Parts: sequence; C-alpha cells; structure tokens
Amino acid sequence: MGIGMNMNDLTNDDFIENVTFDELAIGQNARLLRTLSIEDIKAFAAVSGDTNPSHLDAQYANETLLHGIVAHGMWSGALISALLGTQFPGPGTIYVDQALHFTKPVRVGDTLTVTATVTSKNPSNKSVELECLVINQKGERVLYGTAHVLAPTQKIRMPRIATPLIHLHDPEARFKDLLAQGHGLEAVRCAVVHPCDAGSLSGAIDAARYGLIIPVLIGPEQRIQHVAEEAGIDLSGVEIISVEHSHESATRAAEMAARGDVEILMKGSLHTDELIHAVLAQPKLRSGRRMSHVFRFDIPLYPKPLLITDAALNIHPSLPEKVDIIQNAIDFARVMGVKTPKVAILSAVETVNPSIPSTIDAAALCKMAERGQIVGGILDGPLAFDNAISAEAAQIKKINSPVAGDADILAVPDLESGNMLAKQLEYLAGASGSGLVLGARVPIALTSRADGPMNRVASALLALLAAHNARRGNPRKAW
Repeated sequence: MGIGMNMNDLTNDDFIENVTFDELAIGQNARLLRTLSIEDIKAFAAVSGDTNPSHLDAQYANETLLHGIVAHGMWSGALISALLGTQFPGPGTIYVDQALHFTKPVRVGDTLTVTATVTSKNPSNKSVELECLVINQKGERVLYGTAHVLAPTQKIRMPRIATPLIHLHDPEARFKDLLAQGHGLEAVRCAVVHPCDAGSLSGAIDAARYGLIIPVLIGPEQRIQHVAEEAGIDLSGVEIISVEHSHESATRAAEMAARGDVEILMKGSLHTDELIHAVLAQPKLRSGRRMSHVFRFDIPLYPKPLLITDAALNIHPSLPEKVDIIQNAIDFARVMGVKTPKVAILSAVETVNPSIPSTIDAAALCKMAERGQIVGGILDGPLAFDNAISAEAAQIKKINSPVAGDADILAVPDLESGNMLAKQLEYLAGASGSGLVLGARVPIALTSRADGPMNRVASALLALLAAHNARRGNPRKAW
C-alpha cells in the first residue's frame, strides 16, 4: 500500500482480484476488449525492438502481401497474457506454456475481443489448461491457441498498480512533417559562410541534397576541401568562393546578399557576431526592424511546435527591441502556418511586480498589442513558464487566458534565460531544435556547433520558407 493512499477512496475498478484454482471450473471464461491504435504499434516496437517496416512504414507496408500497416503478431499475444495475468486466473498465475496460431492480420482501428476458457484442471500440481481466442469486430478469428498455467491457490485482492506513462516521440516523423512544408518550393542560392568544420559543411550539403538550397561555400578553399576529404563529403559541382579568413567570408556573403546574388545566409564555423556585424554593415540588408533569433522546437510532451525568442542575439533587449523581437516571431509563425500565433511573454511570475522589470515590460507589450503596435498575434503576460505551456497549471492558478497553456511563441526576458530554456528543452526534454535570424532582408540559418544533421537541415528549411515568403513581399520582407 503506497504512502498516502486511502483504501476508502478506492472503487472496485481500482482493484484487481484473482480466481483461485479451487474457484475455477471447466467451461468458465473471461474476456477483455482492446482497440488497436498506431500509438500501440509504435509503443510495442519501441519496447520490443521489433522495427519491422511492415508495422511502421506505410509506403513499404502497402507493397507487402498484407497491403498496409498491421500490428505485431505478439501484440495480440500480449493481450492474452494481460488477461491471464490480471483477471483470469489473475495475480499469482505462472505461465508454463502457450501455443499461438495467427490467422488474420490486425489493423489500426480493429477492436479485439480476447477470451480465455478453462478446458481442464490438474489438482496434483494446480495446473490449468485454457483455450484462448481473439476475434475482431467483424467476428473473424485473428488468433487462437492453448495456454498452460499454474493457477494461484491463495485469494488475492489488491489495489491496481498504476502503469508508467509512455510518451511516444518520433523525431524522424516530425522532421519529415517539417520538410513537407517546403514541398514544391524551388531551392534558393544560399551563401554558406566559412564552413570549415565537418558539421557546418555536411549540414549545407545535406540541405542541398534535400533540395532546399543551392550552396555557395565561402571560405578558404583548401581548408574546405581538406574538411570534405576527411569527412567523406562530396563537393562535386558545388560552387566555392575562396577567401582567406572568416571576417572576409562574412563580408563577402553579406555583399552577395545585398546584391541579390543569394537569398539565404547560413552560418558556418565562425562566431555569430562576425556574421551579424557584416550583415549590419550592408544598408540594403536592413529592414528597419531589430534583428532577432527564433528557435523552433519539436518537444515530445508538447502537442505542437514551439518558438522561443530571443535566445541567441539580443542580450538585454529594451522594450522597443522586444516589440521587434515579438513581431519578427509572429510574422514567422504565420509563415509556418499558424494563422494567429499565441505569444506568452515569460517572467518568473504571472502577476505584475514592480520589483521584476520583465513583468512591467510584459504588461506594456500586451497593451501595445491592444493598440495595434504589435499585430498578427494574441499576446498575454507576464506568464510563468508552467502556466504558459500547461493548461492545468493555468487553471490551478485561476488564469483565464487564450494564451496560457496553448502558447505558440515564448518571448523570454533576456538572452540568458532564453538560452538556458532552449538548452534544457533540448538536453533534458528531448526536443529537436532549429534556428533562424529574422529582421534582415534575408533570412540567416543560425546553427550551433553541437547541432546534428537533422537540426541543420531543419534550419535550412526554415530559411527556405522565409526566403520564398520574402519573394512574395510578405510581411514587409523583413527577415
């Protein structure tokens, strides 16, 4: 009995009770029902390690004899085990033998009825033979067999044990969903600035392979070629503009962007400040809007993509600078398909406190949005992180807000808090991130040295969407 559990608070559904050997009779039976979901298939694959594409890849499965995704055969078998172990005979049962015969595939949406019927008993060793049958909602037999168990001899009634929650997260599937947003868009010329390490160089070439960019590598050519040889990267047909050092790489890339020779900039193995300063030095690349960075995260425990800004560029933004930072993020979220983005302006608390300046800024930003100084989104703040992303937390604190618990954008108080939040999501919550600098006339794909291949390609995809949006003249061509 767990500490704090009150037996008086439990209902019959909260208990499991066995059927002892003496209570079992020939012909007695029990059953359970279960409907198969795609999450069941993924969870079984994750736990068992059986990643047969017949169960997980629709395109492959459609070409097989079964013509579509089907459940693992042993998933149905596990339902028999669940019936025997929890209901009939229940706790205390020891599995001895199980014969299974699979007769029909089980597909997503099928509802299975699992029945176990006692066919014989052996008093000498308390063993029981049960006929096991699994039928679908059409009455078709999908599985049958015989189980031999040692039945419990002592009566057991105990509180049902809570099972661990399984949160399924498929980074590859979410990555493919993100790439699908670029389907049909023409690849654009991208200046890859000083790609002198394997990560940044392979990221650019991978993005080209996915049809997102036409890379123009700017940096010391011999060094780039050496990195490519060591990493096994094929640079055949890739344009290289040779310059001596990173400062010159950034300057050349910004000049090309100002002339319209490239539509995207991508950071390589140079400091972010070098690239941003080179962009700011080109008047034609200025939009009149403060440049800012936005992270896009796919987070296992959050139901939709989440943007975080600014966690990489503006250290201590002023109130006017926060206006531009939030407007940049709203405009980009709309490019990503969010019609009216919900912006949570974060602080340590959800009430205005004169001792915490970020709460004052949050209140001012919300009023500015009401007056049309920030457009296209719904703002609320100050909000603490918990009630910004958790509807339950917001409800407990009696926060009535269209943003609380359903944010699309988290606007952080400063770079330090934003950077720590972003890294915590990535390293502790398993989030997959990508990033982009907004506010200039061209988007800048900004990646970290620690980013993996998918993150770099995802950042290129964000830049591609922003570049095509700028071609259409929306909104204000400010990236």
